[in-house]
Amino acid sequence: MTTTTLAALVPLLPFLGALAGLAVGRTAPGFVRPLAILPTLTAAVLAVLVAVRQGGGRAIDAATQLTPTGSVPIDLALHLDGFAVLVAVLVTVVATCVQLYSTAYLRDDARYPSYAALVSLFTSAMLLVVYSGDLMVLLVCWEIMGICSYFLVGHYWETPEARAASLKAFLVTKLGDVPFLIGLFALAADTGSFRITKILAAVTTGGLDHPTLIALLLLAGVAGKSAQFPLHTWLPDAMAGPTPVSALIHAATMVAAGIYFVARLLPVFAASGAALVVLAVMAAVTMIGSGLAALAQDDIKRVLAYSTISQLGYMSGALAVGDRGAAVFHLISHGAFKAVLFLAAGVVIHAAGTNSLAAMSRMSGLARRIPDAYWTMTVALLALAAIPPFAGFFSKEAVLVAAEHTALGDRTVAPAAAGWTILIAGLLAAVLTAAYAVRLWLLAFRGRGAEVPDHGGQPLAMTSVLWILAVPTIGFGLAVGMIGDWFDGHALTPSLTTAVLSTGVTLVGGLVTYGAWRHTTALAARTPLGAVAAHPDAEPALVEAEAMTSHTAAYGTIADAPDPADPGRLLLGPLHRHAVTGFHLDALYTALFVRPVQGAARLVRFLDREVVDTYVNGTGTVTRLLGTAVRRAQTGNVQTYVSALLAGSLVLAIAAVVFANVNAGS
Repeated sequence: MTTTTLAALVPLLPFLGALAGLAVGRTAPGFVRPLAILPTLTAAVLAVLVAVRQGGGRAIDAATQLTPTGSVPIDLALHLDGFAVLVAVLVTVVATCVQLYSTAYLRDDARYPSYAALVSLFTSAMLLVVYSGDLMVLLVCWEIMGICSYFLVGHYWETPEARAASLKAFLVTKLGDVPFLIGLFALAADTGSFRITKILAAVTTGGLDHPTLIALLLLAGVAGKSAQFPLHTWLPDAMAGPTPVSALIHAATMVAAGIYFVARLLPVFAASGAALVVLAVMAAVTMIGSGLAALAQDDIKRVLAYSTISQLGYMSGALAVGDRGAAVFHLISHGAFKAVLFLAAGVVIHAAGTNSLAAMSRMSGLARRIPDAYWTMTVALLALAAIPPFAGFFSKEAVLVAAEHTALGDRTVAPAAAGWTILIAGLLAAVLTAAYAVRLWLLAFRGRGAEVPDHGGQPLAMTSVLWILAVPTIGFGLAVGMIGDWFDGHALTPSLTTAVLSTGVTLVGGLVTYGAWRHTTALAARTPLGAVAAHPDAEPALVEAEAMTSHTAAYGTIADAPDPADPGRLLLGPLHRHAVTGFHLDALYTALFVRPVQGAARLVRFLDREVVDTYVNGTGTVTRLLGTAVRRAQTGNVQTYVSALLAGSLVLAIAAVVFANVNAGS
C-alpha cells in the first residue's frame, strides 16, 4: 500500500468510526466504545507508519480535482512533509488516549455515543487540516472543528456555564474566521490557486500583490482559533466542558490548527515584515498576560487553560521570527505534556471532589491517593516549566534561540525588532510559567488539613494513558538530535547562553513562589473556606460538573476564591484582582460589542413588533372591516339588488351628463 493511500486512511478511519458510532449508539450501545477507540488507534498506527516512510525527506504530494469552479480550481490534495506527518502522529496518539480515558470518565453518561462520535469527527477534521494540500479543503475542516468544539464544550448543557462557554467559543472564533475567509480568497486571487505548493511557489517569485493585507487578515483567523490576544478569551471559559475534551482541544486540535496553518504558509507571512512584527507583539502580549492570569486562577483547569494560551504565544513567537521548525517542535512537545496535565487534572478533580486549588490546599494526602496522577503531573509540570531534560526545555529553548538569532541579526527572515520582542517576552514568560506551575503543584499536592477520603483506585483507563503520554513528555526532547530531518533539517539544539539564562530565571520564578507559599501557608489553617467538594465516589464527569456548580455557588465566580493563603495573591499584589478576571477583557468586550449588539437587536425587535407589525396588522384590520361591510350588503333580497343596480346606474348617468356639460362649457 502506498504512502499516499495510508495517509488518506488516517483521517478517513476516525470519520467512519464517528458515523458508525452514531448509527449504532441507540440500537447496539455495546459497540460504541470499540468504535470510538479502534478506528482512532488504527489511524495512530498508520500515522506512525506514514511518518516513518516519509522519513523527513522530500514532501509527498497527491491531488485530484474536487470540483471545477470556472476560475480557481479546488483540489482534494495531500501534502506530506516532515511537519505534517509528525503533527498527525501527535493528533492521533492524543485522540486515542482521550477516547480511552473517556470510556471511564463518562462511563455512565447517557450522551456518550454522540460525545464519542464528535471526538472522532473532531480528530478526523484536524487530521485533514494537517494533511491537506488545498486551502479550501482546509477551511472546511477548520469550520468542522469549530462546530465540534461548540457541541463538546457544551456537553454539560444543563449547566449555565457550559451553555455560555460553548456559545462564546463559537462566536469568538467565528469573529476571526470572517477576515480569515476574506484573506484566503485574496490569497487565491493573487496567486491563482488554493493549492499550498502553488501558493508558496508564487510567493517565491514575488507573486503576492498585497502581502501585508493578506497576512493580517489571515492572522485574525489564527488569533481566534489558536486563542491569541485579543481573541483568546473563549479558551478559559471552555473549561466548562469535560476534561478529556479540554485535553483534546489544548493538546492536539483546535488551538494547534492556527499555529500549524501559519507554519505551513510561513513564506506568505514572511513576505511582510510588518505582519511579522504584529505577530511578535501579539505573541508577547499573549505570553505575559496569560502567564499573569494563570498565576491568579483558582480553578485548576483554568490555570492550565491560561498556560496553554501562554505556550501558544511561544509558538507564535517562533513563527514571528521566521522559524517554523521551533514552532512545530514546541507544538508537539507541548501537546504531549499538556495532554498529561489535563487528563491528570481530571483524576485530581475526581479524587478531591473539587476543582478549587484553595480547597485542595486544605486537604492532605491527595498525592498518596492518586500516585499515578501525582507523578505524571509532576513530570508534566517540570516539562511545562522547561526544566531539563524534559521535552519542554528543548522545545522552549528552540524558540528562544531562534529569537536570539533574529535579534542579533544572524537570521534575516524577520526584523530584529521582532526578535528582541520575543526574546524579552519569552524570558519574562519563563518566570511566570515556573511560578504558576509551582503554585499549582504546591496547592494541589502539599495541602494541609483533613485527610482526603479514600474512594478506591482510579480506573485503569484513566491512569494508563497518563503514563503513555508521559513517555514523550520525558523523552521527546532527548531525541532532538535525531529528528532534525523532519524539521527541514534545521538544528533544534539549545545554545549555552539562552539555556543558562532561561533555566536561571525559571529557577528564580519557582523558588520565589515556593517562598511565598511557605509564608502564606500558615494562613490556611486560620482561614477555612466553605465546603465545595462534590461526591468523589460518583462518575468522574458528574463530579466535575458538580464541582463547577459548587465553586460558583461558594465563591460567586469560577475563576477566583477569597483565599489569603494563596501565594499567587501575595506575588501579584494589587495586580491580582485584574489578573483573575483576565484583565477585564470580557467586560471591555461586553461594553464595546455585546451591549451595542444587544441594543441594536432590541431596536430591531421594537421596529418589527411595533412598526412593521402595526402596518401588517392594520392592513388586515382594514380588509376585515371592508369584508364586514360588504358582507352586510349581501341580504339575499332580489328587489334590493335590483334597486341598488338602478341607483348605481342612475348615479353613473348623472355623473356622465355632468362631466359632458363641464367639458362642453370649457
